[in-house]
Amino acid sequence: MTRWVPTKKEEKYGVSIYNYDAKGPEELSLQIGETVHILETHEGWYRGYSLRKKSKKGIFPSSYIEHKDAQVEGKGQHETVTPTEVPLVQEVTTTLREWSAIWKQLFIHDNRETFNRVRSMMYDLIEWRSQILSGTLPQDELKELKQKITSRIDYGNRILGLDLVVRDDDGNTLDPEQTSTISLFRAHEKAAKQVEERLQEEQSQKQNIDVNRQDKFAAIPSFAVYVNLKNVVCKIGEDAEVLMSLYDPVECKFISENYLVRWSSSGLPKDIDKLHNLRAVLTDLGSKDSAREKITFVCQIIRVGRMELRENTKKPTSGLRRPFGVAVMDVTDILKGKVDDEDKQHFIPFQPVAGENDFLQTVINKVIAAKEVNHKGQGLWVTLKRLPGDVTQIRKDFPHLVDRTTAVARKMGFPEIIMPGDVRNDIYVTLVQGDFDKGNKTTHKNVEVTLSVYDEDGKRLEGVIYAGAGDEGISEYRSVIYYQVKQPRWFETVKVAIPIEEVNRSHLRFTFRHRSSQESKDKSEKIFALAFVKLMRYDGTTLRDGEHDLIVYKAEAKKLEDVATYLNLPCTKLELEERHSSSGKSMQNLGICAISKDSFQISTLVCSTKLTQNVDLLGLLKWRSNTSMLQQNLKQLMKVDGEEVVKFLQDTLDALFNIMMENSECDTFDTLVFDALVFIIGLIADRKFQHFNPVLETYIRKHFSATLAYIKLTKVLKNYVDNAEKPGVIDQLCRALKAVEYIFKFIVRSRILFIQLYENKGGAEFVESIVQLFQSVSVMMNSTSDLRNAKEAALMFLPMIINDLKQVFEAKELSILFTDFIHNVPMDRLVQNKLTCLIDIIHSDLFTQHDCREILLPMMTEQLKFYMESQEELRLFCSLLRLCCSLLSDILEVLYRNDVGPTHRHVQLIMEKLLRTVNRTVIGLGRDSELIGNFVATMTAILRQMEDYHYGHLIKTFWKMRSDVVDFLMETFIMFKDLIGKNVYPSDWIIMNMMQNKVFLRAINQYADVLNKRFLDQANFELQLWNNYFHLAVAFLTQDSLQLETFSSAKRAKILNKYADMRRQIGFEIRDMWYNLGQHKIKFIPEMVGPILEMTLIPETELRKATIPIFFDMMQCEFHSTRSFQMFENAIITKLDHEVEGGRGDEQYKVLFEKILLEHCRKHKYLAKSGEAFVTLVYRLMERLLDYRTIMHDENKENRMSCTVNVLNFYKEIEREEMYIRYLYKLCELHKECDNYTEAAYTLLLHAKLLKWSEEPCAAHLTQRDGYQATTQGQLKEQLCHEIINYFDKGKMWEEAIALGKELAEQYENEMFDYEQLSSLLRKHALFYENIVRVIRPKPDYFAVGYFGQGFPTFLRNKVFMYRGKEYERREDFEARLLTQFPNAEKMKTTSPPSDDIKNSAGQYIQCFTVKPVLELPPKFYNKPVSDQILSFYTVNEVQRFQYSRPIRKGEKDPDNEFSNMWIERTTYVIAYKLPGILRWFEVISSSTIEISPLENAIETMQLTNEKINTMVKQHLNDLSLPINPLSLLLNGIVDPAVMGGFANYEKAFFTEKYMQEHLEDLDKIEKLKDLIAWQIPYLAEGIKIHGEKVTEALRPFHERMEACFKQLKEKVEKQYGVRTLVSGMDDQKGSRPKSMIRSFTMPSSSRPLSVVSVSSDGTPSRPGSDGFILEPLLPKKAHSRSQDKLDRDDVEKEKKDKKKEKRNSKHQEIFDKELKAAEIPLQQPEAVILSETISPLRPQRPKSQVVSAISGDRRMSTSPSTGASQPGPPVVAAKIKLTFPPVPNPEFNGMASPEITNVPPPLPVKVCTSDYGNIMENQELMIPTTPPPPPPHSRHLPPPLPSKTPPPPPPKAARKQASLDTGLAP
Repeated sequence: MTRWVPTKKEEKYGVSIYNYDAKGPEELSLQIGETVHILETHEGWYRGYSLRKKSKKGIFPSSYIEHKDAQVEGKGQHETVTPTEVPLVQEVTTTLREWSAIWKQLFIHDNRETFNRVRSMMYDLIEWRSQILSGTLPQDELKELKQKITSRIDYGNRILGLDLVVRDDDGNTLDPEQTSTISLFRAHEKAAKQVEERLQEEQSQKQNIDVNRQDKFAAIPSFAVYVNLKNVVCKIGEDAEVLMSLYDPVECKFISENYLVRWSSSGLPKDIDKLHNLRAVLTDLGSKDSAREKITFVCQIIRVGRMELRENTKKPTSGLRRPFGVAVMDVTDILKGKVDDEDKQHFIPFQPVAGENDFLQTVINKVIAAKEVNHKGQGLWVTLKRLPGDVTQIRKDFPHLVDRTTAVARKMGFPEIIMPGDVRNDIYVTLVQGDFDKGNKTTHKNVEVTLSVYDEDGKRLEGVIYAGAGDEGISEYRSVIYYQVKQPRWFETVKVAIPIEEVNRSHLRFTFRHRSSQESKDKSEKIFALAFVKLMRYDGTTLRDGEHDLIVYKAEAKKLEDVATYLNLPCTKLELEERHSSSGKSMQNLGICAISKDSFQISTLVCSTKLTQNVDLLGLLKWRSNTSMLQQNLKQLMKVDGEEVVKFLQDTLDALFNIMMENSECDTFDTLVFDALVFIIGLIADRKFQHFNPVLETYIRKHFSATLAYIKLTKVLKNYVDNAEKPGVIDQLCRALKAVEYIFKFIVRSRILFIQLYENKGGAEFVESIVQLFQSVSVMMNSTSDLRNAKEAALMFLPMIINDLKQVFEAKELSILFTDFIHNVPMDRLVQNKLTCLIDIIHSDLFTQHDCREILLPMMTEQLKFYMESQEELRLFCSLLRLCCSLLSDILEVLYRNDVGPTHRHVQLIMEKLLRTVNRTVIGLGRDSELIGNFVATMTAILRQMEDYHYGHLIKTFWKMRSDVVDFLMETFIMFKDLIGKNVYPSDWIIMNMMQNKVFLRAINQYADVLNKRFLDQANFELQLWNNYFHLAVAFLTQDSLQLETFSSAKRAKILNKYADMRRQIGFEIRDMWYNLGQHKIKFIPEMVGPILEMTLIPETELRKATIPIFFDMMQCEFHSTRSFQMFENAIITKLDHEVEGGRGDEQYKVLFEKILLEHCRKHKYLAKSGEAFVTLVYRLMERLLDYRTIMHDENKENRMSCTVNVLNFYKEIEREEMYIRYLYKLCELHKECDNYTEAAYTLLLHAKLLKWSEEPCAAHLTQRDGYQATTQGQLKEQLCHEIINYFDKGKMWEEAIALGKELAEQYENEMFDYEQLSSLLRKHALFYENIVRVIRPKPDYFAVGYFGQGFPTFLRNKVFMYRGKEYERREDFEARLLTQFPNAEKMKTTSPPSDDIKNSAGQYIQCFTVKPVLELPPKFYNKPVSDQILSFYTVNEVQRFQYSRPIRKGEKDPDNEFSNMWIERTTYVIAYKLPGILRWFEVISSSTIEISPLENAIETMQLTNEKINTMVKQHLNDLSLPINPLSLLLNGIVDPAVMGGFANYEKAFFTEKYMQEHLEDLDKIEKLKDLIAWQIPYLAEGIKIHGEKVTEALRPFHERMEACFKQLKEKVEKQYGVRTLVSGMDDQKGSRPKSMIRSFTMPSSSRPLSVVSVSSDGTPSRPGSDGFILEPLLPKKAHSRSQDKLDRDDVEKEKKDKKKEKRNSKHQEIFDKELKAAEIPLQQPEAVILSETISPLRPQRPKSQVVSAISGDRRMSTSPSTGASQPGPPVVAAKIKLTFPPVPNPEFNGMASPEITNVPPPLPVKVCTSDYGNIMENQELMIPTTPPPPPPHSRHLPPPLPSKTPPPPPPKAARKQASLDTGLAP
C-alpha cells in the first residue's frame, strides 16, 4: 500500500469548486468557494483543512479542488499559505465569503429587502473581480473600477453592520502599523462620511427623490443638456430642416446654437446613417443658466421646397426655405436637476404656423404663452438629460450617451469658466428684421437674404458658415422666405467661423433677392440690394456685440458683385452719421451705389479667444506705438472685462514686464505695472478663471524673462506695507497681499534668472530686501491702527510664499522671519487667523527640515499652550479649539514621517508642553462635542510617538513636585477609564479602536512601572492612585472592543494576528500588581473584589486560571486581619449577581472557580472548612444565576418568573436580605407585565413582612424601588400595604385585601390615630365586601403537569407541578401553550404514573390533566349559614391539595350494568405552597392514592346531582331573567328514563339480593343511597314547578311530558324509598336574609365533577370528566363534555352502544328537540349556557337592576374538612388508602415556606390571543418529530488515513449547476 505524500508547492492551496459532504469522520465537508490548505495527497485524495476552520483536518477528493497560486512559508506544522492574488482581489474574495454567511442568515430570517440588496452587491463584486483578473482593462478603467469596488464593499459592510475599512487615496487598505494615528483617524472620518453619503443616496433613490442631485450639479460649474431625437411625427410633405435649441422666454432670446437635423419627405432623416443616432449635447451651460426663471427647448421646422404646398400646374420653384411650425417644451426642471431620466421619451406637441406669413419667432412666443396646443397627434419625440461637466468630461463619464459622432451645440457666449485650451473664434450672426419697399411690384416682395463672407479681394470664404451643429459648413446661407411681407422678421442665427488670420480682411455680405413661386419667373429675378459689415473696426478692435442697423445699397446686380464698388462705403447707419458729421457732406449718393430707403438689422456676438473688442487692452498690447497713452492704458486695464484679459494673458504679461524693464532706470510705471499685475493675478484667482492658474504658472516657468523684476516688485510691495496707514493705500495693499503668492513666484523666478546670468551677484541686497519687507510686515502686524483687513490678508497669504522663496533664501533665516512675524501678532488679536497661518506653515516644506523645526516648534507649542489653556476666556470657543487641534495634529503628522530628520527631541518638547494640556482638554470636552474624536486622536498620537525614554523623562519633569506626579497620573487614569468606558469612536471603527487600545495599554504599563517604583513603599503609598489604576486596568480588560469571543472567526483571527489578546497582557499585569501590594492589600478589600471579579469572568481560560487565585489571596488577607472574610463574601456575592445578570460568566467559570479555590482552601490550616462552605455557596449561587440569565431575555415572562423565584429563595436561604428584596421586585415587575396582579400582591407582601410597624430607620436596601418616600420602616410598610391592597383589588382577591386592610386599619386607629386615612380605608373595605357578594368571579382550572425524561433540565426532570390556569382557559389551550415552550416534547396519552423507562429515557414526555382543588374552608365558616357566593372563593383559592380521579374496572365488564365493577382511583396531591401565591404554579411535594368502590361512587354522584338541582333551582328563584333551557336539559335528563335509564342502573347493580348478601358491610351505604334517591324527588318537584312557571308556550308540550314522567318517577320512588319533605319550601327561603347576595356562581364545565364515564378494555377511562373524579350517571348524555379528549378514550364497543342509545330516544324527546329548534334555542351543555349568560368575558357585567339580591340563608355547610360534622345527607365515605408516593425520590420543595425548596417549575408561554384548538387533530401529538437515534459509527477506519475507495467523480453539469443554486456564493 502506498503512503500519503506531501503535496508540491503548486498544490498547496486551492478552492472548492463543488459541494462535498463528508461520508465519514475522517473526511472533510466542503462548500463551493471554500479555500483549503492541502498537506498531503494519495491516489486522487487530498488531506488538509479548510482555512475557515483550521482545527479540523480531513480528506477530500482532489477532483473537487482547483489550485490557486499561493506563497508557502514554513514547513511541517508551521507551514502556512498566503494567496498571491492582487490585494484588492483578495479583499473582494474575503468580503464575499464573509457576506455569504450573513446572506444565508438573511434568507433564513426572511429579511427579503436586505437579502436582495446584498445579493445584487455580491453579483456586482463577482463580476468586477472577474474583470480585474482578466487583465484586459486599461489603467484608467482599472483605477475607476477599483474605486467602484471599494465603495461597494464599504457600503455593504455598513448595511450589514460590519467593520469600516479605511483606505488610502488609491483604494488600498491602510496598514495601521505604517500609518500615523492622525492619518488613520482622518481616513476613518472620510470613509464614514462617504458611506453615509452613499446611504443617503440609496435612501433617496428608494423614495424616488434624489436630494443630492442638485447639490452635485451645483458643485460642478458647467453642464450640458443631452438631446436624442427619436422621431418627428408631422405631415410636412417635403424635405425639412429641424432646428433645436434652448430659448429664454423671459429675455426672448436663444441661448444655444441650433442643432440641425435635415428631414426627408419620406419621414426619415436625409442621412439614413444617422437613423436612431440623432444625438446632440448643448454644452457650456452654467449656474447662471440653471438660475434662469424659465428655459424652454424649442424646435423650429422649416420646409424646403415650393413656395406653396398646394398643387400648381406650372413648374414651381424648388429649394425655398419656408416656415412650417414650432414645437416647444419647458425644460426648466431638467436644467435645474429636479428631473433626471434619460430613458423617458418626451412628446413635444407641434404647432404649425397659422399662415405661411407667420413669423416663427411670433409662433414660439404664442406657444409659450398658451396653456395647451392643439397638436392633433403631431409632434416630436425626444429624450433629455442634464449631464455635469464640459464636453471632454461628458465624453469620459457618459460614453454610452456621447461619443465622437454626437453633435456639439455650444452656448452662444463663453462658459462661466473658460478653460485655457478652449480656443474659439466664432461670430454668431442673427438676421433680425428688414423693411423693403415693393418697388415696381404690385405686391410686396418675397425677400430672401443670402449671407456670405468675402475678403478684401472679393474672394468668398468657403465653408465658414454653420446653420447648426450636426451640419457641415456652407459658403452661403439663405434665409426663410415670408410670402409678400413688407417687414419680415427672421431671428435666424448662424455661426461664422473664420480663421484668425483672415478676420481683419473679411466682411459679411448680405444680398437681397425677390423669389417667385414659378421657376420660370424666379430665374429672371436678380439681386436688388446689398448690405455688408466689416468684422474688424478701424481701431483694430473686433465688431461690437449687439444689433447693427446696416445700410442697404442699390445698384446693378453685376456691379454689386464687385467688392470694390461698396467696400469703402459706410456699412452701418451709425458709421454713415459719423462720416457725415466729420465731412459735413451728404452721403446719400455714393458713386454707382445708392442708399436705399430699405432697412436691414442684424445682431452679432463674438466669442473669440483671439480677438478683442476692448480699445484699452489693445492699446496696452501695442503700447510702444503710443507711449504717451501708456499711463492711461495701464490704469484702464483694470477696467477691462476679465474674459478679454485672460484671452490675452501671455501677451498682457509680456507687455507689463516689458514696460517695467524698458523703464528700469526710473520708477514712473513701477506702481502702475505692479497694480496691473495684482489685477491680473486677482482675475486668475476668480472661480471663473481658476483654470488659468496652470497657464500663469507655465508662463512664469517658461516665458517670463524679466531678470530685474524682483527688485522693483519687492520695492513696490514694501512701499505699500510701509504706507499702509495712508489714505487710499489699504485697499490696494489688501489686493497685493492676496496676490502675494504669484508676486513672489515672479520675484523668485526673476532672481533665479538673474543668478543664472550673473551668478550670485546682488545676493546680499536681495536678502536684505526680503528681511526689510518682513520687518515692515511685522511692524504693521504690531500696529494699533485699524488695519485688520491687511493683517488678516498677511496671515492668510504670506505662508504661501514659503516653498518658492526657500529656493533663493536660507530656510533657517526664513524660519526666523516667520517666527518674528507671528510673535509680532498680539496674543489676543486675530487668533484664528494666526492659527490658520501656523497650519499653513506646517504644510510648507519649511517644517519638514529639522533645523527649521528647532526654530518654529517652540513658538508653535507656546502659542498652542496659551490658547488651549485660556480657551474659556476667549470667544469662538469651538472654532478656536478646532484650529488648535488641527495645528497640533498636523505637527504630529509631520513628526511621524521618516523623511523629516530626527524627531526625538521635538516629540519630547510636545510631550512636556502640551500632553497634560491635551489631557485636560479631553477631560473637559463632553461626549457630545464634535471635537472629542479629534483631540483623542491627537492625544493618542502623542502617546504613540513617545518612546520609553519619553515616559521616564515625563515623570522626572513632574517629580520636582510629588503632588504634580500624583495629579498627572490621577488625571490620566480617570481620562483613560472614561475613554474606554465611553468610546468616542463608533464600534465599527475597529482599526482606530484597536490602535487606541494598543497605545493605552503601553501607556498603562509604563505608568504601572512608575507606581511600583515610586508609590509602593509605606511612606509614598497612594491608596487612591493605586485604586484608580486597578479600576482603569479592569475597565480596559473588560471593554467591549476586546471581547474577541463576540466577533466572527475571521475578525477574531485578524485581531489576534495583529494585536494578540491584549486582555491577557493587562490581566497578567493586574495580577502582578496585586501581589506587589504586600501589606497594602487589605486596604483594597472589599472595594477591589468587584473589579477583580469582572476580570476573572473574561472567557479566556489562561487568564481565569491566573487571576482566580487572587480571590483566595483576598480571603487570606481579610482573615488574617479580622479572623473572617465576611466583607469579601458579601462583596463577591453582590457583584457576582450583577455580573452574571449582565452576561458574564459561564459553566466553565463555575467549575474553575470551584476547583481552584477549593484546592487553595483545603491546603490552608484555618480556611479549609469555612472556605469550602463559601465556595459551595458561590457555586450554588452561580447555578441559579446562570439559569436565570439563560431565560432572562426569553419572550416568555413566566419562564423568567421561575428562575427569579429560584434565585430569591436562595438569597433568603443565605439571609442576603438586600438581594432577596431586589429579586422580589424583579418578580413583581414580571407579574405586572403579565397582569398577574394577585401574584404581584403576594410578592410584595413578602417584602412587607420583613418590615415592622415601628419608627426604626429604613435601611437603603429596603427601599430598592423609585416612588417610595419613606424614612422609617413603618412608613414604608404603610405604602407597601396600600400598593398590595390595590393589586389584590385588581386581581379580585378582596378577601386578602380586607385581611391586610384590617392590619393597616388597626395601625390607623390605635397607633397612628389617622382617622382620615382610616375612613378612606374602611370605605374601600365596604366596597370590597360588596364586590364579594355581588360580583361574579371566574374560577380558574388547575392542571397537573409532569415533566418526565432526561431531556428536561434538572429542575424539571421527573417532577410534577400544579398550575393555576388563566381565566376561562381550557385544558386544550393550556396544553398548547405548554407544548409551544417544549416543541420537541411528546404528550403522554394516559394519566397513569409513568414507568421507569420513560423517566430514564433521553426524550421529553409531558403529562397534563385537570385536577380539582380540595376546599380548605377557614374555621370561621364551620357550621354556619354562609352564602355560596362567599364560599365559592375558597373552592379555587387558598388551596394546597388537589385531587384527580381515574376510573378503573375490577373484574369483567358487565354488559347489562357497567357500574357494578367500576371503581374510582383518586389521587391527592400536596404542593409546597398554597395557590395563588408568588407564582401561578408550585411543585408537588407529596401524593397519596385511594380507591373508591362503585357504591361509594354512586353515593357521591347522587349527592352531586341533588346539589346541582338545588343550586340551579335557587338561581332561577333569585334571577327570573335566567334562560330556561339549561334547567330543561337538567330536569329532562333525570326524569326521562329513556335518555340514560335514570338511577335504575344503581338499583340493578346494588339493590339486588345477591349484592346485599355478598356485601353485608355495604348495607348502610345502600340505605344511604336509597335515601339520596328519595331526597331527589322534592328537589325535582321544586325544579319542575319553576320550569312550569317560566316555560314558553312553544315548550309547553315538552313540559307536560316531563311532568308526566316525573309523576311516574315520583310514584315509583316514594313507593320504594319513602316520602321526603323539605323542612321549609324554597319559596319560603326567599327574603330570610338581607338582599345583598347575588346568585351562586355555577362552575364552568371544566371545573365540575366527573361526568359519566365508560371504561375501555385496557382499563383506562374513555371519557373522564372535566375535573376528573366524580361520576354523573344521571346527567343527560348530551350535556357531557369531552374536555380530557386525549387522555382517556372510549373503546369501539362503547361508541357503538352510544350510537344505539341515541337512536332509542323517545318520541317526546324528538318533539322537544323540534320545539327547541323552532324556538331557535340552541340545545347545548347547560354549563356552557350559564357561562355565556353570566360570566362570559365578552359580555359586560349585569347591571345591578338585574341582580337578584338574596338566596336562602338557612342552608348549613354540608361538610367540614377538619371536624367531620354531620350533614343532612349520608356521611362521607371513608375510602381505603391504597398507596402514598412522592413524585420523585428526595423531592426538593419550592416556594417561600421551606428553605429546602429550591426548584421552580418552568412557566408557560403567555397566552397572546384566544385560539381555537378545537380543530386540532386528535392524533396531532403523533406528528411531533422525535429526536432520531445517533447514527452508527462509520465502517471505515484510518490509521493510517488512507481512503478505502475510489474518490467520487465531480458531479455532472446539471448537478453542479444545482449545487451552485443550492449553496449560493462561497461562504
